[in-house]
Amino acid sequence: MTQYVFVTGGVVSGLGKGVATASLAAILQARQLKVNIVKMDPYINVDPGTMNPGQHGEVFVTEDGAETDLDLGHYERISNCRMRRKNNFTTGSVYEAVIRRERQGDYEGETVQVIPHITDEIKTRIYANGEDNDIVIVETGGTVGDIESQPYLEAIRQIRIEQGTQNALYVHLTLIPQLTTGETKTKPTQHSVKELRSVGLQPDVLLCRCGSEPMSRADREKIALFTNVDLAGVISVVDAESIYMVPQILNEQGLDDIIVTKLGIDRPPAALRDWRTQLQKTKQSPKRVRIGLVGKYVQSTDAYKSLLEAITHAGLATETRVEVEKIDAEDVEHNGRSTLESVDAILVPGGFGKRGFEGKIQAAAFARTHDVPYLGICYGMHAALIEYARNVMRWPTAHSSEIEPETPIPIIDLAAQWQERDGATVSRNMNSQRGGTMRLGAQGCRLEENTLASSIYCKQEIYERHRHRYEVNNAYREQFSSNGLRFSGLSMTDDLVEVIEIPDVKWFLACQFHPEFNSSIYQAHPIFCSFIEAASTPN
Repeated sequence: MTQYVFVTGGVVSGLGKGVATASLAAILQARQLKVNIVKMDPYINVDPGTMNPGQHGEVFVTEDGAETDLDLGHYERISNCRMRRKNNFTTGSVYEAVIRRERQGDYEGETVQVIPHITDEIKTRIYANGEDNDIVIVETGGTVGDIESQPYLEAIRQIRIEQGTQNALYVHLTLIPQLTTGETKTKPTQHSVKELRSVGLQPDVLLCRCGSEPMSRADREKIALFTNVDLAGVISVVDAESIYMVPQILNEQGLDDIIVTKLGIDRPPAALRDWRTQLQKTKQSPKRVRIGLVGKYVQSTDAYKSLLEAITHAGLATETRVEVEKIDAEDVEHNGRSTLESVDAILVPGGFGKRGFEGKIQAAAFARTHDVPYLGICYGMHAALIEYARNVMRWPTAHSSEIEPETPIPIIDLAAQWQERDGATVSRNMNSQRGGTMRLGAQGCRLEENTLASSIYCKQEIYERHRHRYEVNNAYREQFSSNGLRFSGLSMTDDLVEVIEIPDVKWFLACQFHPEFNSSIYQAHPIFCSFIEAASTPN
């Protein structure tokens, strides 16, 4: 029988529920349990695909093409679970499904209400993730007390009644603030639990973010007394040097022991990999590189989350100290390329829209003309191709129809049709709706032999995740090839460009897909490893 662990958050947002949830999954997996994770997001958007990365953070894409919350990236990277569309849902998608059934007459004239119809839909989606799993960990987005989260809290209250108290457990993540005098305050946590209990939820475990030092026993006893939680269940979550150390921190305080005991599970102790040694070894490594990340959302810490984590993984794998300098593409566009002179390699990530795009094109030009390793991802590949067309092939009006619809030389154009991995043909046009209409998820790619790409992957057929609406215009492929640019990776049907290279440059590779979504702490992605190795090798 599948059992459930529900993770909620209180006091303030941004405490790291996603990392805590993923870390708990990693510990339980290490105890030989089969674990799945669900993220419930309380916003009205059907999915985060149309949301501003500067406000909401990156959109994480699953193998089956779902545009999801960035926490699913944490789940995959830390716990090594593989996420699917059903692992993330929003209030918008829940209401959309219920209203659609109401319009079809499925409720046979009933008055459709939050209880039971919305809560039943939430429960159905949670239960759908339980098949063939020992434990499902369910993270509720938002903060306890928010009006948006109330249907989710009611749904998980009902699940504990339906499944029995021995099969459902509540974990609450909260904050222990510290005054400038050094005094810690437990009152916010007490009130957060009071708010939780007011809707019928009594937490079994409290994960308390408490800064750099663990809570004193006196503080833990006070919290236990006023929240009705066992003392052992009041756990200090100190700031970690790396998010990949959080599983060890929680395990050392017996979180997994508490959970398996309360759920009546008999499993051997967790055999966790300790990343401290590798982190320390990398910190002391003489190899050091500086990567210039040229993007438009560099002010947001979460907009390029998977990308930055993929660089971290590659740094650990190659034992290289990697420093990422975030460079605003608009600064390059308006103030010139001087900010690029101090970096060892240039990375231009994915994106949309006109703002900063000319700066990305200039970054690609700098890398090509100064023999600096360059990695372009999605929009970064488009920038590299347009730069090459303008400055090598002498087509000054070359552009992308995404930005200049009337450009006479549309190097990049709308992807009107493509074939999905399952063989289905998909068609799009300029009038298609924005949400959920891009080329999404894992798609196949054939790599040409004796290329940089094939040497990186050590195989000719790969599958990588995509998220884009515009593609390389095939009408110009022959001219590019005759001018020295190499198309080293094509789709399985040979009609879509996946990877380009410039053989005359030290290390210059750009791809239409997003390799960062397939990188994890357990298996660094080979593209990023090769990129960092190239950056650390003197010209």
